[in-house]
Amino acid sequence: MAVSRVPVSPDSRPFSPVVERFVTVFSRPLTFLWNRGFRMLGALDAIALFVLMGVISFVRFGFGFDWDTYPLTHYAVGFSIATAIHLTVNYFAGLYEREPRLGRKAWFPKAFVATAIGVGVQGLAFVALDRYLMPRLNLAVFLLLASFVLAGNRALSRRLAVRRQGPPRVVLTGEPAAIDLAAAHLAESDRNAVVVDRVVRPHRLTDSVVAHDATDVLLLDVTAFGSIYPEPLNSLELAGVGFLQRVSARETLLGLKSVREIGGMPFVALRGHTVPTHKVRLKRIFDLVLTVAFSPIWITLIALLALYVRVFAGGPVLYRQKRVGRDGANFDCIKFRTMVHNAEEDGRARLATLDDDRIVPALRWMRAMRADELPQLWNVLKGEMSLVGPRPERPELVSAIEERVPGYVRRSELPPGLTGLAQVQGRYGTDAEFKLGYDIQYLVNWSLVLDVQILFRTIWVVLSRRV
Repeated sequence: MAVSRVPVSPDSRPFSPVVERFVTVFSRPLTFLWNRGFRMLGALDAIALFVLMGVISFVRFGFGFDWDTYPLTHYAVGFSIATAIHLTVNYFAGLYEREPRLGRKAWFPKAFVATAIGVGVQGLAFVALDRYLMPRLNLAVFLLLASFVLAGNRALSRRLAVRRQGPPRVVLTGEPAAIDLAAAHLAESDRNAVVVDRVVRPHRLTDSVVAHDATDVLLLDVTAFGSIYPEPLNSLELAGVGFLQRVSARETLLGLKSVREIGGMPFVALRGHTVPTHKVRLKRIFDLVLTVAFSPIWITLIALLALYVRVFAGGPVLYRQKRVGRDGANFDCIKFRTMVHNAEEDGRARLATLDDDRIVPALRWMRAMRADELPQLWNVLKGEMSLVGPRPERPELVSAIEERVPGYVRRSELPPGLTGLAQVQGRYGTDAEFKLGYDIQYLVNWSLVLDVQILFRTIWVVLSRRV
């Protein structure tokens, strides 16, 4: 589904023919880059951070270009490398994720943490390059000022977006009394938002958004979410429409973190995908680095286990089985064969149990210690799996579970993992609905620290054979 939109700003002014020709020439490549995730905000940050490094050095060493003991080119190269480092850290810190146009977000804390990490990476770069990217005493000043610069760039970008695209065009959805109250708050506190329609019945939402060329939808009733997910939320989100859910004190007591204020009312942004793109890419880099770094160990271990399986169970040593991966795509999951031949000779998929009589007795310890899963590191290298994530299930079983457990499809937003929160918190026979709770908790709270914690806890689970 596509929602066409031609933004018109009431503050727009006609441009000169020279500017119009310039915009015409560069609009197509910029649109191409924009559709593939490029943000002009990144270019703005690059210029601002590089200039800030120079200004700090000018103030400290003077304006005579006779800086310290190094030539000016030395600092220019260092500042360029440092700028690239900070842009990379900013990306993986989520500073370039597209945000809803409605609501205020406190950018300074996030910018400060990202800048602090970037300064730390500069320290590591000194070890690798044997040179400081900027004078050491400048780093403390840069840490504070750069945080303000990054936060200010986002405020500036927001103002420019409103001027270029016009104010957000909002559809309010909920009970009439809640709509009237929200409209009054928006009129009083958020004059940049324009209420274009009021929808009492959520099934009319798509028609309303298309008819009024809306940019954002405010859900004023918590129960309305079930009526719009997965559709039309996913389709409208792909078309660029923002969704925000109003929350009450009861919902905030559940531990919501990303609450934003709109017209004096608390809202949370709704997305078809829980994990943003920058986190998915950071997770992939983490998987590759860790898997490659420990490859001598796991390759040797897999070779020894393969020999063991061959001796006690014969061939074939490996077993391939269709599993459901990220976004519902099927892939061939590789395992050591620990069951007898023709374990499913009737053709029906069956969940394995701890005392399954199909398991080869000499290989039962491998299943208890999850050692039969080690060949899936090849799936990790191919990008079909991750080190940590929801465990992959068979397509036949997923279809049955989805009918019984609403929302089960959400667990496939990340690649399935060798281990996961449900595996270290739950047990082998934990019900799918409870495992889903762990999987969703993992998606919402994902971080590299959480992955490291789960990996260490997995080692304990394996060694203790806690199943």
